[in-house]
Amino acid sequence: MFGPKVKLEKALYEKIKMYSHIAGYSSVEEFVHHALEKELKQFEGAESEEEIRQKLKGLGYIS
Repeated sequence: MFGPKVKLEKALYEKIKMYSHIAGYSSVEEFVHHALEKELKQFEGAESEEEIRQKLKGLGYIS
């Protein structure tokens, strides 16, 4: 069910923990899973690596 673990800075983890609780998620993992799925949906339909790069640039992830 779960894949590799991801390390987060403690301050970021604490923010996520607080937000996930406020939003009613059952765990930090559930909140992070949902947030990542939502972000990744922006790249669905991209037909090439270059199209993905352009979308990443447009979202400010890369320059």
